[in-house]
Amino acid sequence: MTETPANPTGGHSFEELDALSTEELRERAFALARERRDVGFFWSVLQRLPNADEAAALDGALNSVGPTVDEAAALWRELTGHGYEESAPLLRAAFIDYLMKH
Repeated sequence: MTETPANPTGGHSFEELDALSTEELRERAFALARERRDVGFFWSVLQRLPNADEAAALDGALNSVGPTVDEAAALWRELTGHGYEESAPLLRAAFIDYLMKH
């Protein structure tokens, strides 16, 4: 007998996820992406951040390790006053989408 998951969207409903703060969504999505080693997700998030084009030009060395994604996100929040500003709706949508799909 095969069990069918109650909720095929990662176990979370849109309403449940939408009720969370953007920071809680980020923490959950980042934890899941780290577990899955999903570099593509992190890259898509970084592209949605304000001034992403300018940040990409900071270190072009191919062998550069640079900060971890969490450190980069923490630095960005610190520099922008702990807010997501105009990127909040796009980031929330990306976090919710990722959590529902995985």
